[in-house]
Amino acid sequence: MRVCTIGTGYVGLVTGACLAHIGHDVICIDNNPAKVELMKSGHSPIYEPGLSEIMKAAMSSGRLQFSTDLAAGVKHGEILFIAVGTPPLPNGSSDTQYVEAVARGIGQHLNGDYKVIVNKSTVPIGSGDWVKMLVLDGVAEQNKQPSLVGAGDKPAASRLAPQFDVVSNPEFLREGSAIFDTLNPDRIVLGSNSQQAIDLMLKLYAPIIDRQHSEAQAQSPVAVLTTDLGSAEMIKYAANAFLATKISFINEIANICERVGADVTQVAKGIGLDSRIGNKFLNAGIGWGGSCFPKDLAALIHTGADYGYDAQLLKATVSVNQQQRVLVIQKLQNSLKILKGKTIGLFGLTFKPDTDDLRDAPALDIIQILIELGAKVKAYDPIVSPKSASTHPYLANVNLVDSPELLATDSDAIVLMTEWLEFQQIDYHQLAKLMRSPLMIDCRNFLSPTQLTEAGFQHIGIGC
Repeated sequence: MRVCTIGTGYVGLVTGACLAHIGHDVICIDNNPAKVELMKSGHSPIYEPGLSEIMKAAMSSGRLQFSTDLAAGVKHGEILFIAVGTPPLPNGSSDTQYVEAVARGIGQHLNGDYKVIVNKSTVPIGSGDWVKMLVLDGVAEQNKQPSLVGAGDKPAASRLAPQFDVVSNPEFLREGSAIFDTLNPDRIVLGSNSQQAIDLMLKLYAPIIDRQHSEAQAQSPVAVLTTDLGSAEMIKYAANAFLATKISFINEIANICERVGADVTQVAKGIGLDSRIGNKFLNAGIGWGGSCFPKDLAALIHTGADYGYDAQLLKATVSVNQQQRVLVIQKLQNSLKILKGKTIGLFGLTFKPDTDDLRDAPALDIIQILIELGAKVKAYDPIVSPKSASTHPYLANVNLVDSPELLATDSDAIVLMTEWLEFQQIDYHQLAKLMRSPLMIDCRNFLSPTQLTEAGFQHIGIGC
C-alpha cells in the first residue's frame, strides 16, 4: 500500500520505517529541510536501536523516501498518518497547533481519491471530528484559490469533492524498543465510524497482525480492537495514566518500606505474582519522566477539569512522582550532610536507557537542585556526549565527562539515574579508589548491593 507519514519524530519515523520494512511504499514528510537531508543520507535524527538499519534497508529497496513536499505526500498516500508533536502547554492542555497546520495542509492538497487520515499523534479526546473539520476547512481554502496555469490542478469548479475518513490509531511505543513494539504489538486500536477506513487499516497492518515479522510467530494473531473515535483517543491516555499510577504506587510503597525495614524489591515480587496485578512497572526508583507520561497525565487531568471533574487520583500520581525526585537529595544529605562544596557524579542523564531523550528526565531536576545547594555536578551518559549537551540549558553548569572513571575521580558520591546495561559491567573496585568517598545512591535498584559493598561502596537504594 502507499503510505505517507507527516512528522518524523519517534512516532512518525518509526512508523514509516517499519511500514516500509514490512513491504509498503512509504514517504515521510517533514518541514525541516536539514532533518530531511540527514534522513536521506540514511541517518536517523534520533537514537533508537535498529532504526538506522531498517531505514537504510528500506531506502535501498526503494520503499522508503523522505521529502518536505506535503503535496507530494498527500498525492502519494492512500493512508496519511499525522504524527506531529503535541507538546504540553503551561495549563496542562496539549498544544495542537502542529496537528491543525497539517490537517489544513492535507485538505488543501486533496483530490477526488479516497484517503484515510490517521491520527497517530496523541491528541485531545474529540480530536477526530476536529481534524475532519480542519481538513474540510483546508479544502474550502484551496477551492477559493484560482488554479495556476501549468500547475496541473483542475479549476476549482471542476475539482472532485474530497473523499476521506479519519481514524484514531494510538501508538504504544516505548522509546528504546520502538522497533520491537511496532512489529510485536500487544494490540492494535482503530477508532472510526467508517468500515471502509477500518478495512484499509486492517489491510495495512495485516503482516503485523499475522505476526509475519514478529519474533514470536507461533503466537496467536495480534488483538485488534475497533472502537469509535473518542474511545480510541481515551485508550491511549488511560493506558499511560494507569502505568504512571502503578509506578507512583510502588514508589509510595517503597518509601513506607524504608521506614518499617521492609525490602520493596521483595514486596514488588510478591504482589507482582498476583495475576490481577502483574510484575511490570513495579520497579521502585526515582519515578517516571520522558515525553509521554507527564504530558498525557496533564492532558487527562485538564480534560477532566474541562468537564467538571477533579481527577484526584491522577493528581496524586503526579505529586508522588515529583516528591520522589526530592527523595534522592535527602539521601545525599543524610550521608554527606552539607552538599555545598561537594562533588556529585550522575550515572546517566536520559529518562530511560537506549534513548537520547532528555525530556522531563529526572536527572535534570536533580542537577538543578544540587547546583542550587552549591554542589558541583559531573555526569556520564553513554549517549549524551559533551558536544550534544553543550546546547542543552539544563546541562550548562554540568561537567559532562566521557568515562565512568573520570566521573568517579574526586567525587563524593555517585547517583545512578539511568539503568544503562553498561553500568552493571563496570569495575567498581577501581571506581571506589578514585572517589573521595565511595557512596552510591542507586535510584533504580539496578546494581547489586552485595557487589558494591564488597567493592568498598556504601550502597543506598530506594525502598530497601
